[in-house]
Amino acid sequence: MTKRVAILISGGGSNMVALARSMEGAHPAKPVLVLSNDPKAGGLAKAHDMGIATASVDHRPFGKDRAAFEAALDSALQKASPDIVCLAGFMRILTPEFTRQWEGRMLNIHPSLLPKYKGLHTHARALEAGDTEHGCTVHEVTAALDDGPILGQARLTINADDTPDRLAARLLPLEHRLYPAVLRRFAEGDKTPVFI
Repeated sequence: MTKRVAILISGGGSNMVALARSMEGAHPAKPVLVLSNDPKAGGLAKAHDMGIATASVDHRPFGKDRAAFEAALDSALQKASPDIVCLAGFMRILTPEFTRQWEGRMLNIHPSLLPKYKGLHTHARALEAGDTEHGCTVHEVTAALDDGPILGQARLTINADDTPDRLAARLLPLEHRLYPAVLRRFAEGDKTPVFI
């Protein structure tokens, strides 16, 4: 049975587009919703143009009431009845109460070779540490930030002239290959890690 996939975004949605395109044709999953915490996120228009249902739950009116924001987010998700939720550049930290109900069904892509550099500014941190290698990780989402079982990683060599922006730009095509590869396996019930 084809798995239903909801994709959460906050911006332009390049990883969302890569995931959605990968699900065209014969695939064990299909995109049923692209949901954003920013009604003006560029990825929403891209999803609409691809024929995918979209929704937004603006986090700003909720202020510091994360529980109310997450309740609204969950309500929008439940309407789409997804089997899998993919975080693809979703820039809100989700509480353990929210992630617990999706545990085992929620994936995230993070721009570092986890467990290194959880959180923000991963490219700058890799450069500051003098690392020779950088990459991205797809993992199952758990209550702990950027934690959970690793389902895939892609690596690249850091060049002497890399800046955080240049490193991010060089990493993006690897993210666009890795996340779809992991999603396909995950939708088939295979949690064997993918390494690129």
